[in-house]
Amino acid sequence: MTSRPPASTRPDRPDRYGSDVLSTPTTGHRTARRSVPTPAEQGLVVEEVTTGWVGAVTRVEKSGGLHVVVLEDRRGRTRTFPLGPGFWVDGAPVELTPPRPVPAPSAPTRTASGSRAVAGARARVARGSRIWVEGKHDAELVEKVWGDDLRIEGVVVELLDGVDNLPDAVRDFAPEPGRRLGVLVDHLVPGSKESRIAEAVMRAAPRGTVVVLGHPYVDVWQAVRPERLGLSGWPTIERGVEWKHGILRELGWPAADQADVARAWQRILGSVRSYADLEPSLLGRVEELIDFVTAP
Repeated sequence: MTSRPPASTRPDRPDRYGSDVLSTPTTGHRTARRSVPTPAEQGLVVEEVTTGWVGAVTRVEKSGGLHVVVLEDRRGRTRTFPLGPGFWVDGAPVELTPPRPVPAPSAPTRTASGSRAVAGARARVARGSRIWVEGKHDAELVEKVWGDDLRIEGVVVELLDGVDNLPDAVRDFAPEPGRRLGVLVDHLVPGSKESRIAEAVMRAAPRGTVVVLGHPYVDVWQAVRPERLGLSGWPTIERGVEWKHGILRELGWPAADQADVARAWQRILGSVRSYADLEPSLLGRVEELIDFVTAP
């Protein structure tokens, strides 16, 4: 009887497993790979090898003293598995670990006005000097861009409620060298009513105690760069038409009442991120006023 040679030595059938059953498989089998630690970040798609469940990580939480991961499949169903080994990502074994902690946002190095930010600075006690603006929208815009600077300098911004009241308000304020007044006026252009009032006020006040500056716009809304709102320019409104309501109608925004105006302004103000979103003709005047009321 002819003896049958061992399968490992038969020339017509190579041994797929090799002569050493403890060696690492090669031909015909995947080389065993170590699981790679992988943070279970939200949205990561993984397969749980025991059940074959495939889903995206929705969250990692603690349950019964253990960290678990919740996976959501493409039909919106969810299952929870213990965090750790036993998962595949893109055909490779992984060990799911808790997601990386989100770093705390770093403190800004610049304020919205472009000034150097002072970390941990406390507001200064208010000076006697003041900056006046014509209305609420002007005050809110100045606060959004220059608020940090003004608190550090101890400068209070107050509402004038219209330039027509300026002469009486200045007399009541009684400016003096240690109590200066800077006023920001809308539509301050040569020959306008606003320019005549401004000139008269500065002549009547003690020298060097009052400065009235302004921008050329009908309303401070126009000092916001139109491209921030997706516009190529602010619409021109005919004389005799209430400017804000006319603007809203031109833009196709609700314009029925004052509530619509208020909502529109919040939308405009929300588009302002820093001084770069404002026109230079406003930026320069506000900076001049701050320098004036804070000068020694």
